[in-house]
Amino acid sequence: MRKKTALIHGGRAFDEATGALSLPIVQASTFRQRSIGDFEYEYARTGNPTREGVELLIAELEQGDRGFAFASGMAAITAVMDLFEAGDHLLLSEDVYGGTYRLMTQILSRHQIGVSFVDTTNKEEVESAIQESTKAIFIETPTNPLLKITSLPTIAEIAKKANLLLIVDNTFSTPYFQNPIEHGADIVVHSATKYLGGHSDVVAGLVVTKGRALGERLHYIQNATGGVLAPHDSWLLIRGMKTLGVRMEEIERSAQKIAQYLHHHERVEKVYYPGFSTHPGHLTHQAQASGYGGMISFVVKGEEEAKAVVENVRYFTLAESLGAVESLISVPAKMTHASIPKERRHEIGIADGLVRLSVGLEDVEDLLEDLAHALQFA
Repeated sequence: MRKKTALIHGGRAFDEATGALSLPIVQASTFRQRSIGDFEYEYARTGNPTREGVELLIAELEQGDRGFAFASGMAAITAVMDLFEAGDHLLLSEDVYGGTYRLMTQILSRHQIGVSFVDTTNKEEVESAIQESTKAIFIETPTNPLLKITSLPTIAEIAKKANLLLIVDNTFSTPYFQNPIEHGADIVVHSATKYLGGHSDVVAGLVVTKGRALGERLHYIQNATGGVLAPHDSWLLIRGMKTLGVRMEEIERSAQKIAQYLHHHERVEKVYYPGFSTHPGHLTHQAQASGYGGMISFVVKGEEEAKAVVENVRYFTLAESLGAVESLISVPAKMTHASIPKERRHEIGIADGLVRLSVGLEDVEDLLEDLAHALQFA
């Protein structure tokens, strides 16, 4: 079954009891048991038919063994971090999402879990950063917001050799364009709020695991900590995922045109887009993904110029998040990555004049005209 078909017919495609092509929203907190211990579902935190529908679907799309739905992307990552204990150490891509950075540096540290941020595009740097207590490598590829590309097979080989888990945040590429488990990952996480939901109307997180034992451990954590996705949000997410393929293809077509326009604009100093043959890691991404996505970052002269751009657009909406049908624009240093200290941001290349675009489904000519207007003020 090809991906567009799997998005519609994968997982639990219809309700067995009624034949409904839209899974019912089972708005129940508890379930009747036939006798003690004889039941289909026990309690909604442990399992819910609607949530189970999206969990089955994401597991199938990511080619994993178990799927888990959480109340947000950060709740999903936090549950994965609960696999580790005091004294453990993790390696992470150096320019991860600001919320991930905050969790790793401000929350995990309270549990005596150590983290190191490294350039995961550099094999030697990753290998040299592994400690005796290291238990996992967590990567984004492409990264947020600089769109750095890490070789999944290379890091998977390093992880396997050192007996480490490989965790991949696949939010930017989505399972439509990239399947990390196919390249050796053990766990895949998504902020499903973004492309998977796709309509700015649901906050959700998903996790997919490879192997029975790892799946059982994460299910125990999901049930014990309880940050589960609600039935109605699960239904919204399933509905959004059905159109993921057509949305990603259209978004990518527009993104390529916009990236080219920005590349030639006199007031744009640099453009980050994996679809450029000159983008670092372009060939690596091409080998492990089938598309370049709809995220673009570009640099203007400075903070004031970036502010002027985002305040003078009409169709790009100044907002947090990404992956929606609406095109979004943000300044990472002031928004998504503000929790990272300024010195650290500059060290890894997140300039004050960096602007991040999430291309949506508007007519691309309107978006190009919008940027042309706004860049006059840069």
